[in-house]
Amino acid sequence: MSASRWNRKLHRWGAILIALPLLVVIGSGVLLQLKQESDWIQPPTRRGTGDAPEVGFDAILAAARTVPEARVWTWDDVDRLDVRPSKGVVKVRARSGWEVQVDAKTGEVLQAAVRRSDLIESLHDGSFFHEKVKLWIFLPAGLILAGLWGTGIYLFFLPLWKRRTGRVRKTQLAEARVRTVPATVEAERVGA
Repeated sequence: MSASRWNRKLHRWGAILIALPLLVVIGSGVLLQLKQESDWIQPPTRRGTGDAPEVGFDAILAAARTVPEARVWTWDDVDRLDVRPSKGVVKVRARSGWEVQVDAKTGEVLQAAVRRSDLIESLHDGSFFHEKVKLWIFLPAGLILAGLWGTGIYLFFLPLWKRRTGRVRKTQLAEARVRTVPATVEAERVGA
């Protein structure tokens, strides 16, 4: 089987194998590209009154508790804190998917909203489904995609290379004919 035929088969079957995981990665990737542009995906960061954190952890937890939708009652309900000193805000990311932004100087709640970007990121890397799906489906899909890129490049440049080498061969054959034709004509004259 020729290399180009083998590459076409790999390209075709590889594309079918990774179609669904790739669709999830592309769709979630497009949404993640827009997270700064869409308040629905990720709430915009509000600006606090200070430029350095002055409130303690107890005040931050107390502020997050004032938002019942966030379902933050203890530190076990908090996924992480994101401290932005330059904006004077502490973002409390709850396990419920909510984000509560607290003024780092006063402890006042600046904003509370659903943060969907973390969910979209887990879809993007496959961990949303299961850790094993991430390693046994999304990782191989990424490797196959790299192979599809390689075979696609090969299949793209193969006709160009064949045309180029074909032209070179035709030119070489034409030049060889030009060189041999006068010699043949001269030999016919001498022999005649």
